[in-house]
Amino acid sequence: MTRDPAAFTALIQNLRDFIAEEAIPREDLRQAGDGDAMRRIALQLRAIASERGLGAPRAPVEQGGLALSWEECCSFLEEAGRSFLGPAALQCAPPGQPDIAALDQLASPAQRTRYLEPLMRGERHSCFAMTEPAPGVGSDPRMLSTTARRDGDGWVIEGHKWFITGAMRADFAIVVARTEAGPSWFLVDKAMPGFEVVRDIPNIEPFDLGGHGELRFEGCRVGPEALVGEEGRGLDYAQLRLEGARLFHCMRYIGLASRAMSMAQDYASSRESHGARLAEHQMVQAMVADAHIELYAARLMTLDVARRLDRGESIRHESSMAKVFVSEAVNRVADSAVQITGALGISEDAPLSMILRMLRPFRIYDGASEVHRAAIAKRAFRQRLRA
Repeated sequence: MTRDPAAFTALIQNLRDFIAEEAIPREDLRQAGDGDAMRRIALQLRAIASERGLGAPRAPVEQGGLALSWEECCSFLEEAGRSFLGPAALQCAPPGQPDIAALDQLASPAQRTRYLEPLMRGERHSCFAMTEPAPGVGSDPRMLSTTARRDGDGWVIEGHKWFITGAMRADFAIVVARTEAGPSWFLVDKAMPGFEVVRDIPNIEPFDLGGHGELRFEGCRVGPEALVGEEGRGLDYAQLRLEGARLFHCMRYIGLASRAMSMAQDYASSRESHGARLAEHQMVQAMVADAHIELYAARLMTLDVARRLDRGESIRHESSMAKVFVSEAVNRVADSAVQITGALGISEDAPLSMILRMLRPFRIYDGASEVHRAAIAKRAFRQRLRA
């Protein structure tokens, strides 16, 4: 859709004000580990956001969303991502947003009514259950061990899933299981017999609103309507989901890293050491300059991939490169911000150490940097051989 540039500028300013005036002031660092408390605050913020005309960025207007292009999402999610609570309040936090994007292309009419549309409206929550404990699937999707066998006209799922983002508040899971035809997707309600939530896995992230759950499926029977798309195409669908998920992570985390550096610059402008403000020391200036160079490059890479998505192009290669660069760049920026602010940076009197802890997992989420580098190099060699 064609959007008036002035209207989009006003939308981003409205969002910027919402994050600064409503979301960031509600970040009670003392309650960072209390997922229930944070979810209650996020729901309060969602109501305020709705009153201000701010909704889910990619959802259709008729579902209360903003129907933004991928390119427009770059600006929107960077602003939303400046707050720990912003993505949840604006319905663009993982795993819901990538699940919505995938199901929008794959869900049957019945699945859209039962799962996708309530997910878009924020009435239900999802999780994507693919990762398994060793020796199951992690970075290598061929190691998938969870199975779904035919039983009459339905399926029986057996398996063990681990570190499933959002599982603790999810109403249903997209379960990736191996069938005779290969890996396949199934929509499974949490209330189904045989679906067990074992525990919430403690992790590095201070603001972990949906948890990272350990799940077991033992004799979990689902009907034929649970199968998503075609049997055996689960890995293709996972790639489809992950491409958008990587891009959204890049957008949000650029915002969080940018906030960290802004805080560090404010601190350096007022703190004196060795007879001068920190901002006047060249080593501090070098860290700030490098951070802005990396953020600029990260934005441009993310924007390029977003534009390719809007044009309907394959982004497998480009999104992989962007994910590696951005995930490592935002970590370097946040680390520099902590270094500049010294003891304050590593304390929890300020959110800088929490920002660093939120960003660190991105080098692992959606494919570890090492796995992406191997895939990037293999594609580069294949392209060279064809040239």
